[in-house]
Amino acid sequence: MRKSSQEVSSLTRELSEYIARAAGKSLPRAVAERAKIHLVDTFAAMISGSRLLPGKTAMAYVRTLGGKPEAGVVGTRIVTSAANAALANGMFGHADETDDTHPPSLTHPGTSVVPAALGIGERNRLPGKTVLRAIVLGYDICARLLLALKPMPFLRSGHHAGAFGQLFGAAAAAGALLKLDARRVRYMLSYAGQQAAGLYTMFRDPEHIEKAYAMGGMPAHNGTQAALMAAHGFTGVEDVFSGERDFFFTFTKDADRAELTRGLGRDFELLRGGIKRWPVGGPIQGPLHVLRDLMQQHRFAADEVVELIARIPDKELEIVNNRDMPDISVQHLLAVMLLDGTVTFASAHDFGRMKDPRVLKLRERIKAVGDPDLTDALRRWRCVMEIKLKDGRTLTHQTMAAKGSFENPLTRQEEEEKALDLIVPILGKHRSGALLAALWDFENVNDVRSLRRLYSR
Repeated sequence: MRKSSQEVSSLTRELSEYIARAAGKSLPRAVAERAKIHLVDTFAAMISGSRLLPGKTAMAYVRTLGGKPEAGVVGTRIVTSAANAALANGMFGHADETDDTHPPSLTHPGTSVVPAALGIGERNRLPGKTVLRAIVLGYDICARLLLALKPMPFLRSGHHAGAFGQLFGAAAAAGALLKLDARRVRYMLSYAGQQAAGLYTMFRDPEHIEKAYAMGGMPAHNGTQAALMAAHGFTGVEDVFSGERDFFFTFTKDADRAELTRGLGRDFELLRGGIKRWPVGGPIQGPLHVLRDLMQQHRFAADEVVELIARIPDKELEIVNNRDMPDISVQHLLAVMLLDGTVTFASAHDFGRMKDPRVLKLRERIKAVGDPDLTDALRRWRCVMEIKLKDGRTLTHQTMAAKGSFENPLTRQEEEEKALDLIVPILGKHRSGALLAALWDFENVNDVRSLRRLYSR
């Protein structure tokens, strides 16, 4: 490769050198263990999502693309190029709202980072421990990119945070596995920057297809593609994060560039990730957590409720306020829980119930209120609830860290229960158990391509 005369900032140099070395660096034990829980969660989301409408749409499209047989499409027998597999698996992962999140950055890292890492891992027949390190790296870069952009103002400006962060996270994971040196990493980051996209309008998609693409498949595919182009000799701008009209100049006038490297290698953003207890949008985790607690403690029925007021962070309410999709409408899901006593994967995705007279009547008694006092830049999934009953009682309860948040994380056992509920209907009990056993022992998998026989269907 020819010598470059371009100026490179110390920040971009530090970032690119870290990415180039990351796949060869050992992970702290606690980080590796947590990463496997997120890995299992993402596989469960991908496999279950393969049978939903966005997944079926992605599957039909990818079948037409052909491509060199490098990587498998989870839950199917399709084998295609690493980038095409990342596209399908990313859409599968966010075909609904079961995938993991990183609340401080408003991203869903797993649904893009894992498909990118898995695609390159299968393509190059890499061991699980190396792929796991790249996944942790992807979470770090995904989160830091958004923290530098300042996620909530960025989202409110009309961009979509996840699509941006997950693009760079997927690229970092793929680039590390492709053993790009620091300069090629910088070219990769520039090509990722050229593909940066994602509009807030995705929330208006009632069938979740465009949302699955923009939130999962697009960043997974484009990040993988950026890494592969750099690996194949594409050159270009060596520092997309500084200089004349750089990336941050284009997208925000108030960036904190230092967030790109602050704590890198010491503070692992995966440890601030969230795994959803309920298969619904992140901001609804708190309200469902609180309502379930109140129902179990006080044993009241839906027809006893006169009024339910759920206060949640004001900036998050706009994401889930009376949405057309059942799995991201807070009022609808609170009504469903009141009627059913719980929310399941099936009930959260039942469009028919959005027209159910019992649900609609109950929704008239439910108020969701945005409370700025609950809004925190780093901590989410909060709710303060008040319920008035016909017998005159007023019940109150709150959570500042709903189950599944990083302050109140799912255990390995709880994750296994969630994963089995999602994948057994598709893979069967025996194969599901074998797949989870392999994922829990991921660092000892010699060739991640060997997982294909367990996840294909």
